[in-house]
Amino acid sequence: MCGESLVRLNKFISETGVCSRREADKWIESGRVTLNGARAHLGHKVADHDEVRIDGKLIGAKKKQIYIALNKPVGITCTTEPHIKDNIVEFIGLSERIFPVGRLDKDSEGLILLTNDGDIVNEILRSENEHEKEYLVSVNRPITDLALGLMASGVKIMGEMTKPCKVARIDRETFRIILTQGLNRQIRRMCSALGYRVQRLKRVRIINIDLGGLRSGEWRYLTESEVAGMLPG
Repeated sequence: MCGESLVRLNKFISETGVCSRREADKWIESGRVTLNGARAHLGHKVADHDEVRIDGKLIGAKKKQIYIALNKPVGITCTTEPHIKDNIVEFIGLSERIFPVGRLDKDSEGLILLTNDGDIVNEILRSENEHEKEYLVSVNRPITDLALGLMASGVKIMGEMTKPCKVARIDRETFRIILTQGLNRQIRRMCSALGYRVQRLKRVRIINIDLGGLRSGEWRYLTESEVAGMLPG
Protein backbone atom coordinates (compact mmCIF):
# COMPACT_ATOMS: atom_id res chain seq x y z
CA MET A 1 0.00 0.00 0.00
CA CYS A 2 1.80 3.05 -1.30
CA GLY A 3 2.33 5.80 1.29
CA GLU A 4 0.80 3.85 4.20
CA SER A 5 2.35 4.75 7.54
CA LEU A 6 3.57 1.75 9.54
CA VAL A 7 4.84 1.86 13.12
CA ARG A 8 6.18 -0.87 15.35
CA LEU A 9 3.49 -2.40 17.57
CA ASN A 10 5.23 -1.52 20.85
CA LYS A 11 5.54 2.12 19.74
CA PHE A 12 1.87 2.22 18.70
CA ILE A 13 0.82 0.89 22.13
CA SER A 14 3.05 3.30 24.08
CA GLU A 15 1.80 6.28 22.06
CA THR A 16 -1.77 5.63 23.20
CA GLY A 17 -0.51 6.36 26.71
CA VAL A 18 -1.29 2.99 28.31
CA CYS A 19 2.34 2.05 29.03
CA SER A 20 5.96 2.38 27.93
CA ARG A 21 7.43 0.49 24.96
CA ARG A 22 9.29 -1.83 27.31
CA GLU A 23 6.08 -2.71 29.12
CA ALA A 24 4.31 -3.16 25.76
CA ASP A 25 6.97 -5.72 24.76
CA LYS A 26 6.24 -7.72 27.92
CA TRP A 27 2.51 -7.65 27.19
CA ILE A 28 3.10 -8.78 23.59
CA GLU A 29 5.37 -11.63 24.71
CA SER A 30 2.85 -12.80 27.30
CA GLY A 31 0.07 -13.02 24.69
CA ARG A 32 -2.07 -10.17 26.03
CA VAL A 33 -2.00 -8.27 22.71
CA THR A 34 -3.87 -9.11 19.51
CA LEU A 35 -3.48 -7.54 16.08
CA ASN A 36 -6.55 -7.83 13.85
CA GLY A 37 -7.86 -10.71 15.96
CA ALA A 38 -4.66 -12.80 15.96
CA ARG A 39 -2.03 -13.05 18.67
CA ALA A 40 0.57 -10.34 18.11
CA HIS A 41 4.33 -10.90 18.13
CA LEU A 42 7.34 -8.71 18.80
CA GLY A 43 8.35 -6.71 15.74
CA HIS A 44 4.87 -6.56 14.19
CA LYS A 45 4.12 -3.33 12.33
CA VAL A 46 0.78 -1.52 12.61
CA ALA A 47 -1.05 0.54 10.00
CA ASP A 48 -3.73 3.18 10.65
CA HIS A 49 -6.59 0.80 9.85
CA ASP A 50 -5.31 -2.10 12.02
CA GLU A 51 -7.15 -3.16 15.18
CA VAL A 52 -5.03 -3.59 18.29
CA ARG A 53 -6.47 -5.01 21.50
CA ILE A 54 -4.98 -5.56 24.97
CA ASP A 55 -6.77 -8.22 27.04
CA GLY A 56 -9.57 -7.98 24.48
CA LYS A 57 -9.98 -4.23 24.93
CA LEU A 58 -9.57 -2.06 21.85
CA ILE A 59 -6.95 0.64 22.18
CA GLY A 60 -7.24 3.71 20.06
CA ALA A 61 -5.55 6.73 18.65
CA LYS A 62 -2.37 8.29 19.85
CA LYS A 63 -2.91 10.45 22.90
CA LYS A 64 -1.70 14.03 22.95
CA GLN A 65 1.74 13.97 24.50
CA ILE A 66 2.08 16.10 27.63
CA TYR A 67 5.39 17.52 28.84
CA ILE A 68 5.44 19.68 31.96
CA ALA A 69 8.15 21.51 33.89
CA LEU A 70 7.32 22.08 37.57
CA ASN A 71 9.17 24.07 40.21
CA LYS A 72 8.51 21.54 42.97
CA PRO A 73 8.18 22.98 46.47
CA VAL A 74 9.68 21.23 49.49
CA GLY A 75 7.13 18.78 50.94
CA ILE A 76 5.73 17.42 47.66
CA THR A 77 6.44 13.70 47.07
CA CYS A 78 7.39 12.48 43.58
CA THR A 79 5.01 9.54 43.30
CA THR A 80 1.93 8.58 41.32
CA GLU A 81 0.47 6.72 44.33
CA PRO A 82 -2.83 8.52 45.03
CA HIS A 83 -2.98 7.48 48.70
CA ILE A 84 0.28 9.28 49.52
CA LYS A 85 -0.36 12.74 50.95
CA ASP A 86 0.96 15.69 48.91
CA ASN A 87 1.81 13.52 45.88
CA ILE A 88 3.06 15.37 42.81
CA VAL A 89 0.32 14.21 40.42
CA GLU A 90 -2.41 15.54 42.70
CA PHE A 91 -0.43 18.75 43.15
CA ILE A 92 -0.39 19.34 39.36
CA GLY A 93 -4.10 18.44 39.15
CA LEU A 94 -4.41 17.38 35.49
CA SER A 95 -7.16 14.96 34.48
CA GLU A 96 -4.74 13.10 32.16
CA ARG A 97 -2.49 10.35 33.55
CA ILE A 98 1.04 11.73 33.94
CA PHE A 99 4.08 10.64 35.90
CA PRO A 100 7.31 12.30 37.07
CA VAL A 101 10.55 11.76 35.15
CA GLY A 102 12.89 10.48 37.82
CA ARG A 103 12.65 11.85 41.33
CA LEU A 104 13.40 14.85 43.48
CA ASP A 105 13.41 14.17 47.23
CA LYS A 106 10.50 15.41 49.32
CA ASP A 107 12.87 17.75 51.17
CA SER A 108 14.41 19.09 47.93
CA GLU A 109 12.95 21.66 45.55
CA GLY A 110 13.22 22.89 42.01
CA LEU A 111 12.84 21.55 38.48
CA ILE A 112 11.14 18.24 37.78
CA LEU A 113 9.56 17.09 34.53
CA LEU A 114 6.27 15.21 34.21
CA THR A 115 4.85 13.53 31.13
CA ASN A 116 2.57 10.82 29.74
CA ASP A 117 5.31 9.75 27.27
CA GLY A 118 6.93 6.56 28.55
CA ASP A 119 9.59 6.60 25.82
CA ILE A 120 11.06 9.94 26.83
CA VAL A 121 11.15 8.77 30.45
CA ASN A 122 13.26 5.75 29.47
CA GLU A 123 15.48 7.99 27.33
CA ILE A 124 16.20 10.49 30.11
CA LEU A 125 16.65 7.90 32.87
CA ARG A 126 19.22 5.82 30.96
CA SER A 127 22.38 6.82 32.81
CA GLU A 128 24.62 6.01 29.84
CA ASN A 129 23.16 9.00 28.06
CA GLU A 130 25.16 11.23 30.40
CA HIS A 131 22.30 13.70 30.72
CA GLU A 132 23.24 16.72 32.85
CA LYS A 133 21.27 17.79 35.91
CA GLU A 134 22.27 21.00 37.67
CA TYR A 135 21.69 21.88 41.32
CA LEU A 136 22.30 24.73 43.78
CA VAL A 137 23.30 23.40 47.19
CA SER A 138 23.64 25.16 50.56
CA VAL A 139 25.32 23.38 53.47
CA ASN A 140 25.44 23.93 57.23
CA ARG A 141 28.92 25.49 57.44
CA PRO A 142 31.54 27.06 55.17
CA ILE A 143 32.65 24.51 52.59
CA THR A 144 36.36 24.21 51.81
CA ASP A 145 37.95 24.23 48.37
CA LEU A 146 39.30 20.78 49.21
CA ALA A 147 35.78 19.43 49.80
CA LEU A 148 34.56 20.92 46.51
CA GLY A 149 37.52 19.36 44.72
CA LEU A 150 36.86 15.96 46.25
CA MET A 151 33.21 16.19 45.24
CA ALA A 152 34.20 17.02 41.66
CA SER A 153 36.58 14.07 41.39
CA GLY A 154 34.28 11.53 43.05
CA VAL A 155 33.16 10.54 46.56
CA LYS A 156 32.55 7.02 47.86
CA ILE A 157 28.90 6.58 48.84
CA MET A 158 26.91 3.37 49.27
CA GLY A 159 30.03 1.36 48.38
CA GLU A 160 30.77 3.03 45.04
CA MET A 161 32.60 6.08 43.76
CA THR A 162 30.45 8.79 42.23
CA LYS A 163 31.29 9.86 38.68
CA PRO A 164 33.44 12.97 38.22
CA CYS A 165 31.22 16.05 38.03
CA LYS A 166 31.39 19.83 37.67
CA VAL A 167 31.39 21.82 40.91
CA ALA A 168 31.67 25.61 41.35
CA ARG A 169 31.54 27.76 44.49
CA ILE A 170 28.80 30.42 44.75
CA ASP A 171 29.55 31.71 48.26
CA ARG A 172 30.97 30.42 51.56
CA GLU A 173 28.26 27.82 52.11
CA THR A 174 26.69 27.44 48.66
CA PHE A 175 27.88 25.73 45.49
CA ARG A 176 26.64 24.66 42.06
CA ILE A 177 26.98 21.01 41.03
CA ILE A 178 26.25 19.34 37.67
CA LEU A 179 25.69 15.57 37.79
CA THR A 180 25.42 13.00 35.01
CA GLN A 181 24.15 10.22 37.26
CA GLY A 182 21.25 9.89 39.66
CA LEU A 183 22.08 7.75 42.66
CA ASN A 184 19.56 7.83 45.50
CA ARG A 185 19.98 11.06 47.51
CA GLN A 186 23.37 11.41 45.83
CA ILE A 187 24.21 15.03 46.68
CA ARG A 188 23.11 14.69 50.30
CA ARG A 189 25.18 11.51 50.69
CA MET A 190 28.22 13.12 49.01
CA CYS A 191 28.04 16.09 51.38
CA SER A 192 27.53 13.83 54.39
CA ALA A 193 30.57 11.73 53.43
CA LEU A 194 32.66 14.93 53.58
CA GLY A 195 31.20 16.08 56.92
CA TYR A 196 28.55 18.54 55.72
CA ARG A 197 24.78 18.60 56.04
CA VAL A 198 22.63 19.92 53.19
CA GLN A 199 20.40 22.81 54.28
CA ARG A 200 18.85 23.52 50.89
CA LEU A 201 18.96 21.63 47.61
CA LYS A 202 17.40 23.10 44.47
CA ARG A 203 17.53 21.63 40.95
CA VAL A 204 17.71 24.37 38.32
CA ARG A 205 18.31 22.45 35.06
CA ILE A 206 17.68 19.07 33.43
CA ILE A 207 19.56 18.66 30.10
CA ASN A 208 18.36 21.68 28.07
CA ILE A 209 15.42 22.63 30.32
CA ASP A 210 16.06 25.50 32.73
CA LEU A 211 13.94 26.38 35.74
CA GLY A 212 13.95 29.98 34.49
CA GLY A 213 11.43 32.30 36.11
CA LEU A 214 9.07 29.60 37.40
CA ARG A 215 8.16 30.42 40.99
CA SER A 216 7.85 27.68 43.61
CA GLY A 217 4.71 25.63 42.91
CA GLU A 218 4.29 26.94 39.35
CA TRP A 219 4.41 24.75 36.25
CA ARG A 220 4.33 25.19 32.49
CA TYR A 221 4.18 23.08 29.33
CA LEU A 222 7.47 22.49 27.53
CA THR A 223 7.88 23.91 24.03
CA GLU A 224 8.36 21.63 21.02
CA SER A 225 12.01 22.69 20.74
CA GLU A 226 12.61 21.89 24.41
CA VAL A 227 11.15 18.40 23.96
CA ALA A 228 13.23 17.84 20.80
CA GLY A 229 16.36 19.00 22.65
CA MET A 230 15.98 16.26 25.27
CA LEU A 231 16.10 13.50 22.68
CA PRO A 232 19.22 12.13 20.97
CA GLY A 233 20.10 13.17 17.44
